[in-house]
Amino acid sequence: MKRLAILGSTGSIGTSTLEIVAAHPDRFTVEALTAGANLDLFAKQIAMFSPRLAAVLTEELAHRLKAMLPSDSSTEILFGIDGLVAAATISEADMVVAAIVGAAGLVPTAAAIKAGKDIALANKETLVTAGHLFMELIEKHNVRLYPVDSEHSAVFQSMEGHRNADISRIILTASGGPFLNTPIESLRRVTVGDALNHPNWSMGRKITIDSATMMNKGLEVIEASWLFELPLDRIGVNIHPQSIIHSMVEYIDGCVMAQLGTPDMKAPIAYALSYPERVATGVKPLDLTELSDLTFSNPDLERFPCLSLAYRAMSDGESMPAVMNAANEIAVEAFLAGQIGFTEIPELIEKTMNAHQPEKLGSISDVLEVDLWSRKRTRELLKI
Repeated sequence: MKRLAILGSTGSIGTSTLEIVAAHPDRFTVEALTAGANLDLFAKQIAMFSPRLAAVLTEELAHRLKAMLPSDSSTEILFGIDGLVAAATISEADMVVAAIVGAAGLVPTAAAIKAGKDIALANKETLVTAGHLFMELIEKHNVRLYPVDSEHSAVFQSMEGHRNADISRIILTASGGPFLNTPIESLRRVTVGDALNHPNWSMGRKITIDSATMMNKGLEVIEASWLFELPLDRIGVNIHPQSIIHSMVEYIDGCVMAQLGTPDMKAPIAYALSYPERVATGVKPLDLTELSDLTFSNPDLERFPCLSLAYRAMSDGESMPAVMNAANEIAVEAFLAGQIGFTEIPELIEKTMNAHQPEKLGSISDVLEVDLWSRKRTRELLKI
């Protein structure tokens, strides 16, 4: 029986994780859950899985949540960063599923590692903003890190049984999102609804916009560099609109290992939870005879400038990835709120990056300080 704490249980990764738990009650149990503001769904999850502890963002949300639960509920309700950390470090859990979107996941994920918990990592910003710090923590506390992103899970699976020394390069695949074939001159006029209409994947709003700009792939490149200890020049990106091959590993003998599957996040989540075993997920099996073709191309960096910004941030190093990530979060928020256009997202991020000189980050506190600076600077630029 594997005992789980799930950070971000009402998001797309969290809900899919709980579907797997519900399908395998003999293998998994839930000890702690955290959520944002979706109290209706969160209350239902608490009622269904009866965690020892549940945490929300604010005291006001905690009071509202308590009022929604039965009077005889045994789940302890906490709030704020202390609540998140308590959920991440609860003694009864063996593994923490880190599925909080954005830099908000940094502190509880670090706390979970220090408490000796294995991590199923869906929060890519953790490694993007503080990769060296987290990899040092993982080694120091002797915990395992299992990738949940479909691309990184595909690489992880394609490396099984092979020596890292034999890897030539990693090739991450990208669908290209909803605007792969949209004329570049038309991108300034796309709406929020257009950008949220992903052709293959069902994801949260922020991640879906990141997919449309391909910032999501840029973040994944940085994450892959830390996860698999490879320099940027050995991590490539191919546009693969069908989203059937989730990523590939090329070896020095010219062989390429690829992981294929129907686009459904339950498969990589289940592999992270059950590794080295596999469990049934209900994901539709892949029938290759139904596929007319699988196509691949290099990304157009004029169409997807966010990908270039991510490579630049990692090349600059030090604090620049954290600055880029925070600027992106603010820019995406502004786009979703109708304050800027779609093509202004990378323009705003670049302005913030240009205003920053990379500096060494020696602690999570340093990362949070740089993150705060970037958010403030990006909001200031929004007023110009």
